[in-house]
Amino acid sequence: MRFEFQPVDPQADAGLLHGWMRQEYAVFWGMNSSTVEEVRAEYAGIAANPHHDAWLVQDAGTPAFLMESYAPAHSPLAGTYPVQPGDRGMHLLMGPPDAPRRGYTAAAFHAVMVFLFANPAVDRVVVEPDVRNTKIHRLNARMGFETRERITLPDKTALLSFCTRDQFRVAAASSGQPGSQQHSPEQISPEGATL
Repeated sequence: MRFEFQPVDPQADAGLLHGWMRQEYAVFWGMNSSTVEEVRAEYAGIAANPHHDAWLVQDAGTPAFLMESYAPAHSPLAGTYPVQPGDRGMHLLMGPPDAPRRGYTAAAFHAVMVFLFANPAVDRVVVEPDVRNTKIHRLNARMGFETRERITLPDKTALLSFCTRDQFRVAAASSGQPGSQQHSPEQISPEGATL
């Protein structure tokens, strides 16, 4: 696996992302019934927002997943918990696989965490998945996230969870995750967008 993080191009990528968001497993993303134009508008808005980023991640040239990162203080999380300066929020949506690959989603999630922690300003990753999304809760725990509490957001009841740099380092070392030794958060520069 060779993951390359590229900023989403709202015009060029809207059709692809629309197809991903219409998948049954993407129901928690909240855009199952969106049109291509609505997806394009959503990502044009993100591209114009200095507090929110969207990345289309490719694996050896093939689109593999979508990752969004955001500043919690400038998001619906503002006011739901005491935001710390080094907090960075994250959302992850896997593209539909051609064929299931055991451990692939975990490897992608691991790459996302390395990518986020490559920025020295990020001390803690924050996630707020829907409380019903049990698959992602298990994966979050595997990556080192600790659940804080249930919170009410405009679109869902969410499970607010946090993972510090040290928690991720310990989880990665103990999980046997492929690549955890080759790519520690200290080895990737903020500009190094390839894992």
